Amino acid sequence: MIKVSEIMKIGFIGGGRLAFALANGFISAGLAKPDEITASVHPADVVSAEAFKKLGATAVFENKPVVERSEVVIVSVKPDVVVPVLKEVKDLQASKNKLFISVAMGVTTAAIEKVLPTEARVIRVMPNTPALVQHGAAALSRGTRATADDAKLTTQLFQAVGTCDEVPEYQMDAVTALSGSGPAYIYMMIESLADGGVRCGLPRDLALRLAAQTALGSAAMVKTGTHPAVLKDNVTSPAGSTADGTYHLEQNGFRSAVIGAVAAAADRCKVVNSQLNNTP
Repeated sequence: MIKVSEIMKIGFIGGGRLAFALANGFISAGLAKPDEITASVHPADVVSAEAFKKLGATAVFENKPVVERSEVVIVSVKPDVVVPVLKEVKDLQASKNKLFISVAMGVTTAAIEKVLPTEARVIRVMPNTPALVQHGAAALSRGTRATADDAKLTTQLFQAVGTCDEVPEYQMDAVTALSGSGPAYIYMMIESLADGGVRCGLPRDLALRLAAQTALGSAAMVKTGTHPAVLKDNVTSPAGSTADGTYHLEQNGFRSAVIGAVAAAADRCKVVNSQLNNTP
């Protein structure tokens, strides 16, 4: 078993944008060498193959070499093909005693463990798209055979492109609904702020730049550990413009709309999970 501090041989079954971002992050963090990263890509996906080659990694068109060359295998294909691609490698001797990390939304560790050899360890990770710019928010859940060291190693890997927390698997739907879908809600908020600025007379490019930086700075303030309610109160002067703005948001159900969006996304996750894992 590899140690957390060691440089790892990492493979990707599926070589899309997320896989490339992760590979780039791992290399930048010193967790892997470019020539010890292998990714399988679709034969028609010349762009992804070239991207990995420019990184100094190896791109292949079959999944078996990925498992054979790697100590950690990251499964980064679409959820509906996770089981079929793992069936391709389940009989390989190399699949035994390997750590498989799945970033496929909705596919449970139990469903993956059912396909792989009994010696294989499985961890499920839910990342989000800001991992593409190394500001991701991920959560992981261990399968029944994954160890504490496996969880530490996985955390270290995903911290190379953002943050990573461990949660029990039953919370993964909530994680997906919040941090997985959440960027869409934030983008809508940024777009709306910019639209408001334009309505009040600002040029579109300036309004969008101010809105994006405001969201970025506000998130950084929350990460200092101060509660958002305190930070909001610090901006809200008595009878001031912010007080009028927050009152308007409350009148129009801003909080309940956001809370409802997360709840609706979580409910949808449960439906998708049932379909993917063939559970009632």
